[in-house]
Amino acid sequence: MNPNKPNMPAPSVEPDELSYYRLTLLSYLRESHPERAADDAFIRARAELAAEAFSNAVRSGMNYDEAVQQADEVLFQGLHFSRLDTLITVLWNEFADEVPAGRAREVALQLLPECGRVFSGYDLTDGFEFTPDFDRLCGELAGAISIWLEENGI
Repeated sequence: MNPNKPNMPAPSVEPDELSYYRLTLLSYLRESHPERAADDAFIRARAELAAEAFSNAVRSGMNYDEAVQQADEVLFQGLHFSRLDTLITVLWNEFADEVPAGRAREVALQLLPECGRVFSGYDLTDGFEFTPDFDRLCGELAGAISIWLEENGI
């Protein structure tokens, strides 16, 4: 029973449902990696690792900000580069006249599977956008998008 409300049972909540790290990761995945947002096992495991990293950092004497940084490194490892965000950027930069900014995400979601072959030619690691290959990727994506827009419109 809930002590604050007589005759009402306390809500049953799974611990994972309230995990800050799980919710943070899920939000990020929905925004930048929607293809991974339904991977509950990945989200749960990564959130547990981030919580453990935070706890270990605090126990080792790090201050709060340092511990948060350690946890975030674990939580977002391998997820800094986003195919979807890259497509949106290319649409904004190269196709602003054809694709209104407010529709860029919607169009990018349609393009994501179509551009898989282009992305597969690159090693898309964290920090990829700071390599010389990033500009080449954006050029190839612009070509693929141009063809797709000619064939499909928006």
